[in-house]
Amino acid sequence: MTAPLLRLLIADDHLVVRAGLRALLEGEPDLEVIAEASGPREAVGLAVTLMPDVVLMDLRFEGTGAEGIPDGVEAVRVLAAEAPGVPVVMLTSYPGRANVVRALEAGARGYVLKAGPPEDLFRAVRGAAAGGMGLAPATVGGLFGRAVTSATELTDRECAVVQLVAAGQSNRAIAGSLFLSEATIKTHLVRIYRKLGVDNRAAAVSEAVRRGLLELT
Repeated sequence: MTAPLLRLLIADDHLVVRAGLRALLEGEPDLEVIAEASGPREAVGLAVTLMPDVVLMDLRFEGTGAEGIPDGVEAVRVLAAEAPGVPVVMLTSYPGRANVVRALEAGARGYVLKAGPPEDLFRAVRGAAAGGMGLAPATVGGLFGRAVTSATELTDRECAVVQLVAAGQSNRAIAGSLFLSEATIKTHLVRIYRKLGVDNRAAAVSEAVRRGLLELT
């Protein structure tokens, strides 16, 4: 039985970018673009009406002041209130810690660079649709979090797990990367959730970023 297509909404103010993204995404057998938006207000309206599986949202839009939603991050915030079941992946030309933190705090489930490899985009879209998180490797630096002494913070191993979660890896893939069992990864995640005061993977990544436990470029 064929798996259902993931229904996507693209929001970007450049027609050529939207066309390129559509062609790229629809080249994948499980992805379908159902609508496009040229501004953040239009994106919110379409998302609320169509309830796509994932919204791909540009970070910055030109000439959107009259819409009342100045950029993609604010659109994510509005969507989190008006259509909380619709995950958003930021797709942008602007890396940097401040942008990533703003997007995650607003509720984005992923952050991908337009100049990055298509595989980063596909991974982030599928991860967001599955309830996970996808940060492009180019936005997550150095790599295994730093050692800390407080019992309420994360150990080196726990930071390593969060980093791989941020990259969109499954428990099985994380176990393979760290040479541990899946059961051990699940135990680490339970401890991570407790320490960070969260109850899911996406929230864990967002809180780890907020606390500076993941190094962002």
